Amino acid sequence: MSANPEDLKLLESTTLRIAGVVSESIVDGPGIRYTIFTQGCPFHCKGCHNPQSQPLKGGMDVKLKIFYDEIKQNPLITGVTFSGGEPFIQCRPLALLARVLRAEGYSIWSYSGYTFDKLEQDDIRRELLEQVDVVVDGPFVMAKKSYDLDFRGSSNQRLIDVKKSLESGNVVLAEGFN
Repeated sequence: MSANPEDLKLLESTTLRIAGVVSESIVDGPGIRYTIFTQGCPFHCKGCHNPQSQPLKGGMDVKLKIFYDEIKQNPLITGVTFSGGEPFIQCRPLALLARVLRAEGYSIWSYSGYTFDKLEQDDIRRELLEQVDVVVDGPFVMAKKSYDLDFRGSSNQRLIDVKKSLESGNVVLAEGFN
């Protein structure tokens, strides 16, 4: 599998505002993942794990090609996770990066404070949603915080198999997680 050459060229000129990255994460989805923490979040959840990522004007702009090159150079990386901040307020650049990476065999996960229904109904957000394998939806709720859940912080959040959900018209939870 390989990415569209036109998309690869766009990586060089497209930027994403980020709070930071973790180049080898085991807590943001299965396997060893490259996690991008986007900058800016409208939710401001009490107890947020990444409060520094909330301000829209914080962080730094990074060309998508930088992420792509770092991911490709590490043979241990099996997937990429978009976290935040709120990834779905930067849909277009993330959709491009996800499209390129999926074409090259990486799994794509994203966190979002929006529910699946909200993501699915918005054309711009859906552009990114369609490039994601699993979305962890819903805001973090301190009263529902749990350390017993796989890859999420509160019990209201769901690990959703995006492809199966879009095909069926109903939310289908990703299998194999508690």
